[in-house]
Amino acid sequence: MVGLDTSDDAAVYKLSPELAIIHTVDFFTPVVDDPYLFGQIAACNALSDIYAMGGKPLLALNIVGFPEDLVENVLPLVLKGGADKVIEAGAIIAGGHSIKTPEPVYGLSVLGAIHPDRVITNAGAKPGDVLILTKPLGTGVFTTAAKAGLIDSTTEKEAIEVMKTLNREASEAAVNAGVSAVTDITGFGLLGHAYEMASASEVTVKIKAEKVPVISGILEYAAMGLLPAGLYANRKYLEGKVELSKNVKEELVDVLFDPQTSGGLLISCPEQTAASLMKELENREIKGAAIIGRVEKKSASALVVE
Repeated sequence: MVGLDTSDDAAVYKLSPELAIIHTVDFFTPVVDDPYLFGQIAACNALSDIYAMGGKPLLALNIVGFPEDLVENVLPLVLKGGADKVIEAGAIIAGGHSIKTPEPVYGLSVLGAIHPDRVITNAGAKPGDVLILTKPLGTGVFTTAAKAGLIDSTTEKEAIEVMKTLNREASEAAVNAGVSAVTDITGFGLLGHAYEMASASEVTVKIKAEKVPVISGILEYAAMGLLPAGLYANRKYLEGKVELSKNVKEELVDVLFDPQTSGGLLISCPEQTAASLMKELENREIKGAAIIGRVEKKSASALVVE
C-alpha cells in the first residue's frame, strides 16, 4: 500500500481487508552521553514512524553495533532504555542482532498494525488544510552545543524531554480527528519533511516561520554558529526547492533546516477541525503543539516560508 514512491515514513503492506502491517527501521550513534537515555531516545525515534502512519506498534527488533569494551557495562543500559520505551508504547522487544563496531550504534526495526482504510500517509494534504507541529524544533542544534560543552540546564532539560516523548498521544489525536496527512520530523528537518509532504500531495505548503515552536535557548545557540553537519546537508538538498522570505532571521531559518532526533508530527488537517485537534492535543498534555501554516493549491514553489 505504501512503498518508496512518496518518501513516506514507513512501508505498509495489506494482509487482508481488515489488517495491514507497518514496517520501519531507524538507528544512529549516541546523541547524549547517558546510555539509558540514548536507548530511550533511539527507541522513540524508531517508533515514531509507526505513529506517523496512524498505526500501533506491535513488536521491535534491536539493532546493535557496539565496541567490545562497552558491551558489558554500557550496552545493557542502552538496551534497557530502548526496552522501557517499547513497553511504554504497548509493544514488545522480540529479539534483534548485534555486531562489533568502532562506535556505538543503536535502534529498532519496528512492526506495527493498522486497518487498511485508516492508513495516514504524507501524500494526503489538501488545499485549505491547516498545518500543526506537535513538538518544538532544535534537537540537532542542542546536541551540537552539548558536544561543545556550552549547553545550559534549561535548554538541556527541554530538549531531552522532547526527544524521549513518544508521539503516541499526538498520533491517536490525529487519527481521531480524521486528518488529511501526517509525517514525523526527523533527519531532513521541518523543511525537508514539509517539502516531501508538499511534493507527495501535489500542493504548496506555506509555513509562517514566527509560528514555529522552538526549544528554549536554541535560537541563541544557532546564532553562535553551533550547527550540525546535517543542517548544511538539508540546506543543500532543498536548494532551489524552497522559497524563503528575506524577513526571516537567519538563526530561525537554520532551525527550520535543523535535523531532528525524535521530533514531532507535522499534521495537515481540515481547517474546521484544527481548533478541536489543538484542544485534544492540549488535553493529552502535548504542550508544544502549534499551528504553523497552511496548504494551498500547487504553485511555482512547493514550499514557501514567510
